Amino acid sequence: MSAINVPARAEVSPESQLIFDALNSKLGFVPNGYALIGHSANALSAYLDFQGKLSKGSFSNREIQAIFLAVSQANNCDYCLAAHTTIGKMNGFTEAETLQLRAGEHPDAKLRIITRLASNLVLTRGRADANLVQAFFDLGYGQKELVDLVALVADKLFMNLLNNLSLPAIDFPVAPVLEGEMVGAN
Repeated sequence: MSAINVPARAEVSPESQLIFDALNSKLGFVPNGYALIGHSANALSAYLDFQGKLSKGSFSNREIQAIFLAVSQANNCDYCLAAHTTIGKMNGFTEAETLQLRAGEHPDAKLRIITRLASNLVLTRGRADANLVQAFFDLGYGQKELVDLVALVADKLFMNLLNNLSLPAIDFPVAPVLEGEMVGAN
């Protein structure tokens, strides 16, 4: 039994039902990851607001998806890997590139460094490798961009933790396994 079930619309508060309706209208369905948060209308509203604000920050949608793939890989979140592989492809990445991003091995230097730094932030609990931070700055990023990167890591960390706690059914195409990764590691 999972710690938190994926609620149906009728099982959440009227406030969450309104958010579910808006998500359904925008996306054509309510992804299980969002539905999990729907147990708390306050948390769901705050999370969607946070995501909306971050989407207007320092990074493009494509870069955000790269960051989300790296963070989800670092946290072994199968649900978010599936979701962001799908969304990454919608933002122009090939499936092979999504695997490169998860491994921090993309040929584009900016994508390679932001994914490596995002993953490193997770794995070191924020005590990032100084060389990665310097490489980030050497690419022309500044402190504003570093704060935005940390905020994006925090965004995905919240969803990764909730999904790993609850293990919702994956309602996106399952992401391919990264070479060297154990199947069902989550």
